Amino acid sequence: MSETDSQVPDGYHEAVSLSQLREEGRSLVQIGGTPIALFHHEGEVRAVNNRCPHMGFPLTEGSVEEGVLTCHWHHARFELSCGDTFDPWADDVDAYPTTVVDGTVYVDPTPQREESPADHWRERLEDGLEQNLGLVIAKASVGLLEAGVDPAEAVERGVLFGTRYREGGWSSGLTTLVALSNVLPALEPQDQKRALYQGLRQVAGDCADQPPKFDQAEFSARDVSFERLRSWFRDNVEVRDPDGAERVLRTAVANGCSPAQLTELLVTAATDHRYLNTGHTFDFVNKATEALDTIGWTHDHAADVLASLVRGLATAERSEELSSWRQPIDLAGMCRDTFDRLDELVAAGADETWDRPDGFTERLLSDDPETVFETLEEAIREGATVEQLAAAVTHAAGRRIALFTTANEFNDWNTVLHTFTYANAVHRAAQRTDTTTLYRGVFDAAVNVYLDRFLNTPPAPDPSPTPDADPAAALEDLQLAFETQGEVNEAARATAAFLDAGGDPAELKATLGGALLREDTNFHTFQVLEAGFRQFDLRMEEADSSGIDDSDGAGDTSDRPGEVPGEARDFLVAVARYMAAHYPTRREREQTFSIAERLHRGERVHGDDDAGGDAATADD
Repeated sequence: MSETDSQVPDGYHEAVSLSQLREEGRSLVQIGGTPIALFHHEGEVRAVNNRCPHMGFPLTEGSVEEGVLTCHWHHARFELSCGDTFDPWADDVDAYPTTVVDGTVYVDPTPQREESPADHWRERLEDGLEQNLGLVIAKASVGLLEAGVDPAEAVERGVLFGTRYREGGWSSGLTTLVALSNVLPALEPQDQKRALYQGLRQVAGDCADQPPKFDQAEFSARDVSFERLRSWFRDNVEVRDPDGAERVLRTAVANGCSPAQLTELLVTAATDHRYLNTGHTFDFVNKATEALDTIGWTHDHAADVLASLVRGLATAERSEELSSWRQPIDLAGMCRDTFDRLDELVAAGADETWDRPDGFTERLLSDDPETVFETLEEAIREGATVEQLAAAVTHAAGRRIALFTTANEFNDWNTVLHTFTYANAVHRAAQRTDTTTLYRGVFDAAVNVYLDRFLNTPPAPDPSPTPDADPAAALEDLQLAFETQGEVNEAARATAAFLDAGGDPAELKATLGGALLREDTNFHTFQVLEAGFRQFDLRMEEADSSGIDDSDGAGDTSDRPGEVPGEARDFLVAVARYMAAHYPTRREREQTFSIAERLHRGERVHGDDDAGGDAATADD
C-alpha cells in the first residue's frame, strides 16, 4: 500500500474508504468481475483474489494473523503481502497493488505476478507430479493449454519425471500418458485437457512413494559395432542383469545408434523369449519409442527413456515357462522349430511380393495351431513382410475383442486385450525397423490369438451391416450404452450402425474419446482405445491409397455410404465393446477435473456461499 495526496494512478479502481476498512478489518469488492478481498492488517492495506485457489471458497471468511491469511474451509495458508502459499496443494492466490488517495483505497486488479501464466503452470505441474496431487495436476493441465503451451511439452515433462522417479522403470502410468498423447488429435479441445490430466495423473500415481531411479554409466568406448552392442545387450538381458544391460544400452545411444537400431536392439531382446509378462513388456518398449517421437530422440532423452525399459526386460515372466505354452500342445517348441528355419523362410521370399489372400484372418483364428503356423510360414515364403503379417495378426486379435462373449469371466477381457495391444506394438515396431527377428513377435501374437479362442465360444453377435441407419441416433444410442452397465452388444451395434450409415469416423472417435475421459478409466481401456484408433486409421489410409475394399472384415462394405472397410470397422466395434463392458464408473477423476476447470474460469464451485459473496461492486 502507498498513501498519497496525488491523483489516482492509471489502472486503479476505487474500492472502499480507508476508515471503513480499518474499522472492519476486511472488505469485499468486485472490480471488472473479479472478487477482491481487502484486509487492513498491521497498518497496511492488502488485496488478494477472494477465491481461494484451492477450492474457490471466500478468503474474506478466513483469518489473518502475523501476515498469514488462512482459508476458513481447508486451512490453506497464504503470505498476505504477495499471495504465495505455504501449502503446495493450494496454489498461490493473486495479490493486487493498492494505494490510498484522499482517504479512499484504490486497487489495481492486475495481479502482481513475476512469471507468465505458462511458467506458473509449469511449476505447478512439477509440484503436482512430485506430490501426486490430482487437483493440482488438473489445474496445471487446464492452465497450460489455456496459456497456449504445446501439449507435447507437458507430455515431455511427464515422461521425464516418470522415467526419473520410478526405480522399477517404465510402467502403466507412462504408457497411459503416451497413449493419450497419441490420440490427442482425435479429441475435442476440451477433452485434450482431460487427456493430459488423466495421463499425467497416472504417471504421478505410478511414482508415488517409489524410490527414484539411479542411472548406470555408459562405457567410455565409442568404436563398438552395433552388432556387438546388440549381442552384449541380449546376453545381459538373458542372464537377468539389468545393470549391465543398461550400460550397454546407454553406450549404444552414446555411440550414435539410430532410432531404428535402438528399436532393433530392444525388440530383439524382447522376442528372445516368448510373450514377456503377458505382452506388457513389448508394449512398453513400443510406447517408450513413441514417447521419443513426441519429445525428441536427443541423446539425453533417448538414454533416459530407453534405460527405463531395461529392468522390465530383464525381470519379465517368460511364457515358455508357463504350462499354457507347453501343455497339452508344446506351442513354445513349435515356435522354436519355426525360428530355427526363419532365415530359410525369409530367404525363400526375398524376391517375392505378397498380398494378403482372402480368408487369411479366418485361418489365423483357427482352432488348430498347426494351421496358424503353416499359414504364417507360407506367407513368409511368399514374401510377406513383418509389417504385413503383424497387421494381419493384429486384426485377428481385434476380432477376438469384437466377438468376445459376455458369458466369459469379466477378467478375461484383459486376456484378449493383452494379445491385441501386443500385436499392435509388434506392428508399430515393424514400421520402425526392418529386422526379421520381429517375425518372432508375430508368432507370439498369433499363438496368443490361438490361446484366446475359447473366449469366442460362442462368439458374440457380429453387427450386421445397416446402411439405412440414422448416424445421429446411432451415436446417441452409443452414449446411452455407456451410461448403463452391461450394454456391450448395444454399444457394438450402435458403433457399427453409425459407420455403416456413413457417419463421420472423426465424430465417432471424438465421442469414444470423450466417453473414455469422463470415466475412472483403467489402464487397459486407455490401451484398447489408442491401439484401436491407430489400427482403424491405418486401415482407412490403406483403403484410400489402394481404392479397394478388404474382404476379411465383417461382411462386404462396398455399398456402405461411408466406405469404411469391414476390417477398419472391426477395430472401433472392439473399442466400443471393451469400453461398454467397463462403464459406467464413479467418475471421481472427472469431478476433480471439473473443479479445476471451473476454478480456472472463475466460476462458482460451492453454490451461493461462494467467493463472490454479496460484495459491493466497484467501477469497471
